[in-house]
Amino acid sequence: MLLISLMGLAGCGFAPVYSTSNGFRGRVAFETDESVAGFRLREQLEDRLGRSSAPAFVLKATVQSSQRSAAITSEGDTSRFNIIGTATWSLRDTTSGQIIDSGEVEAFTSYSATASTVATQATQDDAEARLSVILADLIVSRVLVLSLEPVQ
Repeated sequence: MLLISLMGLAGCGFAPVYSTSNGFRGRVAFETDESVAGFRLREQLEDRLGRSSAPAFVLKATVQSSQRSAAITSEGDTSRFNIIGTATWSLRDTTSGQIIDSGEVEAFTSYSATASTVATQATQDDAEARLSVILADLIVSRVLVLSLEPVQ
């Protein structure tokens, strides 16, 4: 049954979106905020789409995040926090300057604040790094859908 399904996909023009032959791999330069969150986002975008020495496109992204209490103990202490992140992005053709697509993605991660100050800071840093991965993956998913369409 699996073999029959795979044969059906072969005839429908199925192409893996995450392959190295997508229309944007190695063709995009990234511009992000001059912040830790911006650096982490750019690092993840480069990991997913590759670095370009002669970019045909520029992906510009800005990141904003906020933190709020997610769990409060009976004594009134916060034991868990959510970090909510929003990335606003646009993909522009470097030749024409035309914006190909733009959007906004949002995600959140959580971390525990029940341990020592050092441990809480480490879990917060880890949560912020995970948030950058999630936001980058959401942006890349949108961009890769564009790669299925003919690129000028």
